[in-house]
Amino acid sequence: MKEVISAKTVWKERSERTPIIKPVRSLSAAELFVCAAALVVLFIIVCAVIPGWVAPYAPTQMFTDHILQPPSTAHLLGTDYFGRDVFSLVVYGSRDSLFIGTASVLAGGILGGTIGALSGYVGGLLDRILMRFIDVLMTIPGILLALAIAAALGPHLFNIVFAVAVSAVPGYARVMRGQILSIKNRSFVTASRSIGTSPLRRFWWHVLPNAWSPLLVMATIGLGSSILVGSGLSFLGLGVIKEIPDWGTLLSQGRGYLTVAWWIATFPGLAITLFVLSVNLIGDYIRDQLDPKKSRA
Repeated sequence: MKEVISAKTVWKERSERTPIIKPVRSLSAAELFVCAAALVVLFIIVCAVIPGWVAPYAPTQMFTDHILQPPSTAHLLGTDYFGRDVFSLVVYGSRDSLFIGTASVLAGGILGGTIGALSGYVGGLLDRILMRFIDVLMTIPGILLALAIAAALGPHLFNIVFAVAVSAVPGYARVMRGQILSIKNRSFVTASRSIGTSPLRRFWWHVLPNAWSPLLVMATIGLGSSILVGSGLSFLGLGVIKEIPDWGTLLSQGRGYLTVAWWIATFPGLAITLFVLSVNLIGDYIRDQLDPKKSRA
């Protein structure tokens, strides 16, 4: 019987066949795209962590003599209807957008992964109860579920994180449950049971390490989806209300000026698009690297 190969083993085997750092000329087109995506994600992370190092102006600084100025050398992405620098607003707005995406993925992944792991490993009545609860959540589209929760709780940063996280829980739970069910009856788990290993130790040392890699890929791709959902809630007015708007709020504020100042809404939209596309490319690459079938090719 073919055993499950852990992610650590896959990475070790690949690193033995190919060097970790390859010359640029030897990179394939797909690897070059992944490198470019990684640079985009790294730049946005730097913008979120230390925005003062990237933004040329404070996000609240108003240039009243340059209102609705198109992109220029003084203002790379133009100015808005208050005379604020759009580039600085996009840089500072990445902080809340990235926090919403990261925190909701962590919360949703941990909660959904825990539910799926318990359901798949324990089974029985607990499995039926938890899965019926997940089935109920899956009947509601994720964006509508997040919208309902955010509308009920009110516009607050942690309320948005909670709403986006809950909408992502069913997907993580289903993926983890499927992985646990496919692994817990493998021969190496049965052998561990035969020598008297406790159920908790079997789960922690044998089942879980072989089940987490699909969840990692899903979380990587889900980061972009979470930012999309969070930006959508902000666009609808359910996001964080503060003087430094996030990307979704910038889109909402600029939609009324598309005919006279297209740059106000265009560049925040491009930031969302580039980030989501980049994390999806990285997620696809990680999925390929963790695929045991490809590791044996």
